[in-house]
Amino acid sequence: MTKYAAIDIGSNAVRLLLAMVSEEEFGLRVKKISWMRMPIRLGEDAFLQGTISDERACKLTKTMDGFAKLIHAYQPVALKACATSAMRTAQNGRQVCRRIREQTGIDIEIINGRQEARYLFQNRHRIMTSSEKAALFVDVGGGSTEITLFCDGRVQATRSFNLGTIRLLNNRERQQDWDLMKSWLKAITRGHETVEAIGSGGNINKLFKLAKGRPGTWVTRKKIKKIRDELADYGVEERMRRFNLKPDRADVIIPGARIYIKAMAWGRCKKVHVPMQGLADGMIRVLHDQRIQAQSMETHMHAPAIEPVQDEPIAITAMG
Repeated sequence: MTKYAAIDIGSNAVRLLLAMVSEEEFGLRVKKISWMRMPIRLGEDAFLQGTISDERACKLTKTMDGFAKLIHAYQPVALKACATSAMRTAQNGRQVCRRIREQTGIDIEIINGRQEARYLFQNRHRIMTSSEKAALFVDVGGGSTEITLFCDGRVQATRSFNLGTIRLLNNRERQQDWDLMKSWLKAITRGHETVEAIGSGGNINKLFKLAKGRPGTWVTRKKIKKIRDELADYGVEERMRRFNLKPDRADVIIPGARIYIKAMAWGRCKKVHVPMQGLADGMIRVLHDQRIQAQSMETHMHAPAIEPVQDEPIAITAMG
């Protein structure tokens, strides 16, 4: 098995995934060795002030320094670190990334919504390749929501929207973004008889667990809405106690549920599958694919040259 490391710098939290990948008969096998999450809330700075404060930049740098030490001890063959909506929104996002590279040696790539969706695509789910139904992949983050429609294993449409849990929590979303998502979803799902959702992100993972969803199964949109309504009956403190939620999950789970429910309703999805995989999982798969491709090219470049076969002259003898 081959070791890899991935860091996802999101608007709500920063995550480190250490994993091992092996080639199995039926595809890749990814084994999670360690999974760490730090709730830094970069989005509260980026979406409210337009810049990342010195305090949060310092906290992020210390977190990345800790991650760097863990990665050094783990000794992966490759590392990928990506930052999403908060870092690309903040005016000083690139400056913060340079500071982190200088102090920790970790090079951070600030990716756009389309790149983010491409990494998420790597977490293939069986209904993505179904010929009987369309699959609506919905990933809700702190600053943006990535949505992709799959049919017969192919991407039919994909788009990123500036609707995320931190934006909603701080009333920084715009009505025009809701209207755009609504019209786009209705247009791309028109003509598909059956559409089922695939949910990605920490909020849908928790909602799925609260709905008592089992791995490999699905829950209904109606059930997700019921859980959302139950959560909304309590304040953040009581929500944490009753539903065993972390502080940085208890406040964003309501706006997160709102985005998923609306996306499913406008996309005519009655069911949602939750594979419990996110951006970091997709990044691990991308790293493995890149390594396999590089090895293949190297093998091809160093293959011994094949000498051309010289035809032997044929002697023609006259028959008497």
